[in-house]
Amino acid sequence: MKRLLLVLAIITSAFVGAIMGILYAVRYIDLGGSYTSIQQRQKSQSVSFRADSISVPKSGFEQAAKLVTPAVVHIRSIYGPGNFGINPLENFNNPHGQSTGSGVIVSDDGFIVTNNHVIEDANTIEIVMNNNQRFFAKLVGRDPTTDLALLKIKAKNLPFVNYGDSDQVFPGEWVLAIGNPFDLNSTVTAGIISARARNIGILQAKNGLQVESFLQTDAAVNPGNSGGALINLKGELIGINSAIATATGSYSGYSFAIPINLAKKIIDDLLEFGQVQRGLLGVRIGDVTAELAEELKLDVVQGVYISSVNKGSAAEDAGILQGDVITAINNHEVSNVSEMQEWVARNRPGQVVDVALRRDKTAKRLKVKLKDFEGNSDSRKKEVSYELGGALFEEINRNELNGLNLDHGVLVKKIEDGVWQKAGVHEGFIVTFVDKVPVESIEDLNRILESKHGAILVEGIYPDGKRATFGFDWE
Repeated sequence: MKRLLLVLAIITSAFVGAIMGILYAVRYIDLGGSYTSIQQRQKSQSVSFRADSISVPKSGFEQAAKLVTPAVVHIRSIYGPGNFGINPLENFNNPHGQSTGSGVIVSDDGFIVTNNHVIEDANTIEIVMNNNQRFFAKLVGRDPTTDLALLKIKAKNLPFVNYGDSDQVFPGEWVLAIGNPFDLNSTVTAGIISARARNIGILQAKNGLQVESFLQTDAAVNPGNSGGALINLKGELIGINSAIATATGSYSGYSFAIPINLAKKIIDDLLEFGQVQRGLLGVRIGDVTAELAEELKLDVVQGVYISSVNKGSAAEDAGILQGDVITAINNHEVSNVSEMQEWVARNRPGQVVDVALRRDKTAKRLKVKLKDFEGNSDSRKKEVSYELGGALFEEINRNELNGLNLDHGVLVKKIEDGVWQKAGVHEGFIVTFVDKVPVESIEDLNRILESKHGAILVEGIYPDGKRATFGFDWE
């Protein structure tokens, strides 16, 4: 009998140990950011998310708005020190500049899409949810050429908006714009798609590679809507609201959104590489017009005219010549520069696109292996620096973090002359937060500090359990 009881005790202990191991793994394995495609994440989470949705409202407008509104956030971009400094009174007496915009939650674990111009040059990015929860976001990456940015907050089980298909959106279709105009949270407006592939000359990238292929709509959009959601009546995200056509600064009839089929490629680039992987043909181009066709005796009146081909470019390698007219990319007809730029920009360096063109009134098809701006034909991840401001950082394993009751942080392994040392930080310090944003890895720390300028607040703990906070200027 005693032997039987002993066996039962051993089996019970093993079972309890297995359960505890599973719970430990669930607690400390961070699934957020371990994937490279937001769309795949959405597909894996959508069933459970939809099952929790509220009852079906009266109309298509109401149903879509009620489903999506909880996933559209208010963004406050703060220029200068945040409102969480060591001395609150000092911050109160020294107000900082700020602006507001909108963002769209696209994953259950906290990835948020917005416009680059909403967060550009911000020292601190604050997220306010539809239910008034507040988070401080880290900037994962941004792309001025498309006016997109990807943010991350530390949260789980969030409502999110599923991607739609902007290629299947046509003029006359009903759409809703959801955002925070004039600081009016969760504002919903309705309109129709007015046009596709609009270029309004609003983006001015330093490298001249801006892509404007906007969805045009007459849904009312005003300052504060930037970065918000343009959705169809299924509640699917088809665009990121970005601009308005106005002489007054407020809505005057038309607004413009980045199509989601372009945006999701940019988002996944920022997620996986920290920067956009832009595939280029390497040509100078212009719209084919009736006048140009007559002047050059072309046999088409729509398409993209090649005025020159760059030396060593993907186009030159493939045999594209000056005077060619591109009429399709990957079997998708292109009638103007905006359409062609969008179809090419959906591809990374090294990917091959099928180019249909007219040359001397003859149809040709060429396979073009795209290159980046520097002539490389492979994707390149943003480099991670382990030495920042005179401090050498090292990752910490989960067991050490668990021993300190932490689930994130990076170790100051070695410290030399620099801002960290001058602030009083010693070797062995574990950085857990910078300006209230959790530091999950050294790559995270790089991303956070890259957007900082001026005073920052660093929180952490020493191996003996002593907590410390440091404030210093970061340049």
